[in-house]
Amino acid sequence: MQFGIFTVGDVTTDPTTGRTPTEHERIKAMVTIAQKAEEAGLDVFATGEHHNPPFVPSSPTTMLGWIAARTERIILSTATTLITTNDPVKIAEDYAMLQHLADGRVDLTMGRGNTGPVYPWFGQDIRQGINLAIENYALLHRLWREDVVDWEGRFRTPLQGFTSTPRPLDGIPPFVWHGSIRSPEIAEQAAYYGDGFFHNNIFWPKEHTKKLIDLYRERYAYYGHGSPEQAIVGLGGQVYMRPKSQDAIREFRPFFDHSPLMGGGISMEEYMEQTPLTVGTPEQVIEKTLTFREHFGDYQRQLFIVDGGGVPQKAVLEQIDMLGEEVVPVLRKEFAKYRPADVPDAPTHASLLAARDAERTPATGPTA
Repeated sequence: MQFGIFTVGDVTTDPTTGRTPTEHERIKAMVTIAQKAEEAGLDVFATGEHHNPPFVPSSPTTMLGWIAARTERIILSTATTLITTNDPVKIAEDYAMLQHLADGRVDLTMGRGNTGPVYPWFGQDIRQGINLAIENYALLHRLWREDVVDWEGRFRTPLQGFTSTPRPLDGIPPFVWHGSIRSPEIAEQAAYYGDGFFHNNIFWPKEHTKKLIDLYRERYAYYGHGSPEQAIVGLGGQVYMRPKSQDAIREFRPFFDHSPLMGGGISMEEYMEQTPLTVGTPEQVIEKTLTFREHFGDYQRQLFIVDGGGVPQKAVLEQIDMLGEEVVPVLRKEFAKYRPADVPDAPTHASLLAARDAERTPATGPTA
């Protein structure tokens, strides 16, 4: 099972000091977070994609390419790659290039984002969001798997004898997760291709999240990729930790109360009861995260957000240290304890390459 950090890259005022980081400071901070995640022994760093204030990660491949040069092991991913407003040809080329630079340490999460105005900014119609996601990914899927592509669809000019370059590293396309918090069509899409499904459940009650994951698992089996239990699932989480829970609650409450997404409604305590947000000790984070398996079954990737809402960088890095030293080692052990042998790990470039090569190797021996 993979554990890691994801960030949305917001530039938010620290409500305890009144200071707002500059865009330059926030961008550099995200790079430091990724390096710290690798140092702490985590498996994944993922960045969002946004094209509007107060967010800065408008070019994920630029950022991840920079991080790739400064790390050795950690998987570089996206919390969202906008499949609806990015040209699938450009996605194919950009992420294949990144895959080569990072020696295969790349996967990505396709999504439609959460900002309506981004559609006309890039010449698209939000009313076609689902149709764009389906058609654009169908083209991207082919571009990574076919050397020469002829294509005609509704939303872009036709392609005739087109080859995207560079070709995927070792002929293995980056693994794709499809991210959605509300659209059954996207769960269906992930299942159809046998790709992963990532539900960023940080704002949602478990009952809502379970419906989409169950649908994805059912349809994954329907399309012949394996049993429902073998489907590839990822989840989000949000944590703020201190050795004493009262200190964590006292420190995090201003960030919760001033959050445009979390504050202004129910109390932080009620919010924690209804969503994956965990503010407390590392032990409480472990206890809460282990319940995800009870609700959603065995899954492959757990990403935490620790840097949103203006939390200062010093505290963010302390969260990553606690995850690496106190939380993730226990979660690895406990999740593995009950994991059936036929539930697969999250795909990596190495595992996909090995599976491809195994299929190509002819059987030998008396039963061949």
